[in-house]
Amino acid sequence: MTIPRRPPGPPSKLLRPNFLTFRRDPISFMDHVAREYGDIVYFKLGPQDVYFLNHPDFIKDVLVTHHQSFIKGRALQRSKRLLGEGLLTSEGEFHRRQRRLAQPAFHRQRIASYASVMTDYSERAMQRWHDGETLDISQEMMRLTLAIVGKTLFDADVEAEAQEIGAALTVVMDLFDALLMPFSELLEKLPLPQNKRFQKARERLDATIYRIINERRQSREDQGDLLSMLLLAQDEEDQSGGGMTDEQVRDEAMTIFLAGHETTSNALTWTFYLLSQHADVEAKLHEELDQILEGRMPVMDDVARLKYTEMVLTEAMRLYPPAWAVGRLSVKEHEVGGYLVPSGSLVLLSQYAMHHDARFFPEPERFDPLRWTTEARESRPQFSYFPFGGGPRRCIGEGFAWMEGILLIATLAQKWRMRLVPDQRVEVRPVITLRPKHGMRMTLAKRQW
Repeated sequence: MTIPRRPPGPPSKLLRPNFLTFRRDPISFMDHVAREYGDIVYFKLGPQDVYFLNHPDFIKDVLVTHHQSFIKGRALQRSKRLLGEGLLTSEGEFHRRQRRLAQPAFHRQRIASYASVMTDYSERAMQRWHDGETLDISQEMMRLTLAIVGKTLFDADVEAEAQEIGAALTVVMDLFDALLMPFSELLEKLPLPQNKRFQKARERLDATIYRIINERRQSREDQGDLLSMLLLAQDEEDQSGGGMTDEQVRDEAMTIFLAGHETTSNALTWTFYLLSQHADVEAKLHEELDQILEGRMPVMDDVARLKYTEMVLTEAMRLYPPAWAVGRLSVKEHEVGGYLVPSGSLVLLSQYAMHHDARFFPEPERFDPLRWTTEARESRPQFSYFPFGGGPRRCIGEGFAWMEGILLIATLAQKWRMRLVPDQRVEVRPVITLRPKHGMRMTLAKRQW
């Protein structure tokens, strides 16, 4: 029997091509085509053939079972302009080697040692806050998570630079769409204002990373953190015994420095927004925090006990997954779901679309942490929820992110309530991560004991 080569999908219209519709609102586009055409959808984005997969079995097939048939998609390939050949962007044996060298910094015991830094920096943040004050919580969470990743993984104090780093990162995010445009490789060589802004932002981020690396090299101290591991790394499986070059250290440091705070920052921002809109969930969260913590700061041993806190974070990342889509390029012809995906095709998987699928999450727009009881988890297929990806490219910092998210929610929510200001517009902005489009201005209210 002949296998059909193309599944159904939306035609690209001359006056309104799919590329422009997708670029304008990718989340609505994917939601529409999934409902209209099913679990495997074909469409074109400019000259690129795209296969959008929207079923847990197909997602597992691409990320786990046949991962060797795919490489990173165009978005992350273009991210090399900022990240270089880091863990997010590198491929093949080089990626496997880099991951082996960085992995010890994310072992369970090592992550446990970071807990006190996370709560200490959270307490420092709260000392700046005042009852009745209105703050942009997205900026506050960015500043906090940036300081934490700087201290835990690089033993560097970057809190004073947070505003400049955040501004540079925002420039990069704003210009990222331009990197995905057809012929962007040619356009980036021209002296355009957007190219100059991107280069200036990269130089600002590089300045911090190279300063941290140079200071550590000069001190010649082994702090036992990620940076020391990168600088001192010798790959036991590499017979040459070679470690990382300065450029490789820069690329890995930049990747983990940025990815290690950007995703958690967004997850926390959306969590506090959702808590502000659901008094019943917030009350149950406070009840757990009061019962377990009794007014003290949380410690590592509390993470496993804060079950409802974890469920709140899990549900927030279902509704607003920090990484909202995954792209893979097929390197050889591959069959999935009864269709052939030709070599060179872009396979698109979306955490946002999957996490809002009513087959697995009834009333998908409803914020309900009780979806994440043990029984409820076991009733759903594995890849109906995949905020950290899957397979050998699964996020190396997943354990770090879960611990940080739970500890920061517990620390901050125990002391403060946050209320959305009346005129705050709440919309998603899907760039590399899922950011709040207009920030998240909230008014602080101190909890009374």
